[in-house]
Amino acid sequence: MSIYLSDSLNFVSKLTPRRAWNAVKVLSSFYITKWGKKAVQWGKPFTVSFEPTTACNLRCPECPSGLRSFTRPTGNLKQDFFRKTMDEMAKDLMYLIFYFQGEPYINPGFLDMVKYANQKGIYTITSTNGHFLNDANSKRTIESGLDRLIISVDGTTQEVYEQYRKEGKLENVLAGAKNIIKWKKKLKSKTPHVIFQFLVVKPNEHQIPEVYKLAKEIGIDEVKLKSAQVYDYENGNPLIPTIDKYARYAKQSDGTYKVKNKLLNHCWKLWHSCVITWDGLVVPCCFDKDATHRLGDLKESSFQELWQAPDYQNFRSKLLKGRDQIDICTNCTEGCKVWV
Repeated sequence: MSIYLSDSLNFVSKLTPRRAWNAVKVLSSFYITKWGKKAVQWGKPFTVSFEPTTACNLRCPECPSGLRSFTRPTGNLKQDFFRKTMDEMAKDLMYLIFYFQGEPYINPGFLDMVKYANQKGIYTITSTNGHFLNDANSKRTIESGLDRLIISVDGTTQEVYEQYRKEGKLENVLAGAKNIIKWKKKLKSKTPHVIFQFLVVKPNEHQIPEVYKLAKEIGIDEVKLKSAQVYDYENGNPLIPTIDKYARYAKQSDGTYKVKNKLLNHCWKLWHSCVITWDGLVVPCCFDKDATHRLGDLKESSFQELWQAPDYQNFRSKLLKGRDQIDICTNCTEGCKVWV
């Protein structure tokens, strides 16, 4: 059985009639909205991103965690709050994307929370910079039941890697990946599906063939090339790749750059997913990194109440009228390739 088929079957095994019916309702309401140009939302999100922490050990140049530039409070997700939220959402939830900003493994209770979600039958995914995958954490990762592990490997030599992963050590990342593969074999586990994520930027684009070779040598299941979001792109940016298919931005005749995709006045994310910050704020998507568009607070209301509340419906309606008028949407790549 191929590793891809095994991962797909693992996800399918977690489906229930209720989750499938919820997905049908969400998808139907999205297309009715597109056709009718009026916000209609049925069902509950089947994908949720939950933020374990805002802390990070690295200083990556296009990341608010790395730049220490948040205006919102920073901290770690508490286990009791996480369990309460999962208890409310689990019956309809398919995917738990267990990261947003920060490095998940910094939260000491992270793997316990993964295990709790796994016990609820939810497909769990996390993304890490790989610096905390020591032997003990790697063993606990396998035992937690995590379904998918994305490890950021943005260079195959230290010189290239550190140009984006500031203060990072590639040798630590590769050692961590080897620990994961070792314990996966020792415990005879089919999970997690392990991915090397390669964020394609100008300094590392020449190493794309090498990351595939490196992944094969270690025993990684898959390599994904990811296009990079940059904030100051209009007048060019040293991180924008020269290989066009890996760039989210297109150079114009006057030398300036623009986002490649058209800002269509609809967004699938507003119907099937949301982001929950470590302290319980609900925001529309992963582009709202500083939680400026707060659509609810789970410390004050249930998720069901805020998901259908006027603030959420008004945001969906506003997007239908003009996505280019919402700041977090103007640098968004929804509708174009993020994975390439």
